[in-house]
Amino acid sequence: MNGAVAARAASLLLRYPEPDVLATLPTLRAALDELPATVADPLRLVAAHRAGTVPTALAAEYVELFDLRRRCCLYLTYYTCGDTRKRGAALLEFAAAYRRAGLSIVDGELPDHLPAVLELAAHDAGGWVLLRDNRVGIDLLADALAAEGSVYRYAVEAVRAMLPTPGAADLAAAFRLARSGPPREEVGLEGYR
Repeated sequence: MNGAVAARAASLLLRYPEPDVLATLPTLRAALDELPATVADPLRLVAAHRAGTVPTALAAEYVELFDLRRRCCLYLTYYTCGDTRKRGAALLEFAAAYRRAGLSIVDGELPDHLPAVLELAAHDAGGWVLLRDNRVGIDLLADALAAEGSVYRYAVEAVRAMLPTPGAADLAAAFRLARSGPPREEVGLEGYR
């Protein structure tokens, strides 16, 4: 499998549907022909949806799904760190991977934004390491998108197909986080409970 093509295609299909991103659809669709069906077929579903939907409707759908629903968050460290102080350290690790690769973060997003990490993976092995290390978040995102009935679940399923099969520890961690949700900050809150 051409991992760079697969990662780049998934990155584009999970980005906000701006005109320049939508303009890549014909090239992206052609590039899917060189990928295995387990990756290409789900990405084709998302590409077809984007090609067949009015851009304003795509934008509204994207914002409603990814910006207004925490369960469908594209920021990978949110799943394992929540909005705690630990998330800052995790974001620094992501940023360091971009620096080591000589890349800047896509679209000025946080470094753990899934489309940005996929873009990093298209250029550098460090992106694949981050994706594997954050498999729990990717799995939870896929489950949340499936529960919403969103076509974007297929793009995340394609990302999962690019990664090694999760181990027992990954599955257990995903189960725990699915039950409890992301961690919450506990420091300094004693007087408010």
